[in-house]
Amino acid sequence: MILVLVVEDDPVAAEAHRQYVERVAGFTVAGVVHSGGEALRFCERHAVDLVLLDFYLPDTHGLAVCRALRASGNPADVIAVTSARDLAVVKAAVSVGVVQYLLKPFTFGSLRDKLERYAEFRGSSGEAADQTDVDRALAALRTPGHNALPKGMSAQTMDAIVGALRAAPDGMPAGTAAEVTGVSRVTARRYLEYLADNGLARREPRYGHVGRPEVWYRANP
Repeated sequence: MILVLVVEDDPVAAEAHRQYVERVAGFTVAGVVHSGGEALRFCERHAVDLVLLDFYLPDTHGLAVCRALRASGNPADVIAVTSARDLAVVKAAVSVGVVQYLLKPFTFGSLRDKLERYAEFRGSSGEAADQTDVDRALAALRTPGHNALPKGMSAQTMDAIVGALRAAPDGMPAGTAAEVTGVSRVTARRYLEYLADNGLARREPRYGHVGRPEVWYRANP
């Protein structure tokens, strides 16, 4: 069983990440903390195999946490879970040993794919017969998965829907999302429902003057 520490300052997001991890076979949550200092203290006192690490923490940056872990000799691996899209940050993360980098917001399927690939990498053992074996072991971490989104759903459309939703703090119905992104209302609703089912958005019924309430969708933090 792979022991995971969830480091996330937002309590709602932290709970969602905890639940996501617990849904993946072979993984269990060793703890949930909300700051860099708490993360380092937890790793000093408890066994941790993998840290699911937010980079924007109230007391420090996730990169500083990574450096502190390495300086102390802690062998825990790190998967960055962050909204930091600056490629300089991505390069710095690689330099301090971050094994995977997952951008927020993400779906359960995206995290599951990262965890399963990490488990495959971690399970590699023995001596490599040749370069092919080495490449295969590293590819377990680096090769994109095929199951992050259901069949028929594209990452490009998902990014557009998520972007539209996050740009509307009061939320929006499927019809508005369709207009903003240029997809059909049915398609927009499918993506919005997927986000809601995976904890990245929430449904809010809005009551008009007559008829059934209209479902609005609002991005979760």
